[in-house]
Amino acid sequence: MEALDSLIYKISRLPGLGPKSARRIAYHLLKNDAEFNKTLGEAIINIKDKVHPCPVCGIYTEHDICSICNDSSRNREFLCIVEETQDVNVIEDSGVYKGLYHVLGGAISILDGIYPENLRFKELDKRIAEGQFTEIIIATNPTDQGDTTAAYIKKLLSKYPNLHFSRIAQGLQAGGDIEFANHRALYQSFKNRLSF
Repeated sequence: MEALDSLIYKISRLPGLGPKSARRIAYHLLKNDAEFNKTLGEAIINIKDKVHPCPVCGIYTEHDICSICNDSSRNREFLCIVEETQDVNVIEDSGVYKGLYHVLGGAISILDGIYPENLRFKELDKRIAEGQFTEIIIATNPTDQGDTTAAYIKKLLSKYPNLHFSRIAQGLQAGGDIEFANHRALYQSFKNRLSF
């Protein structure tokens, strides 16, 4: 079944989905009514036409400027730098932060051919030069690439003397057991320990 095999292959290329999950989804689509499949296909086709990065911060939006950049109640002295828009969604869902964001579009990874010029660093530098930011919160992922990107951000923006830099704390997950922690998480936990 050429059409089914082609669909399974295409679905399996999505992040987080392997061949078994792709097969399960494909068979589910076969069982669905044609109208659902049609609207799903249209949504996939239309996403690239309707959704684009905000020219200010890089968050995906359907508007000229995203809702966060347009929100006058946001604290414009704080800028949280993240790798991807999905990171913004998670932070926003937590309700812990009410400042502005800057999405880089990834992390520096020389081995994967992702260099600083491939990310939104020029836009970041321009925003800092024109903005009124006092604190830069670096919220890159706790990976080697995230650490490299964080170091690059600090070096790039160190020419602005009035900026305070912070990095979100990393380490053991709340409610987790030390027994099951990986070495990197345990290392970060000790490095970022607080006074008690």
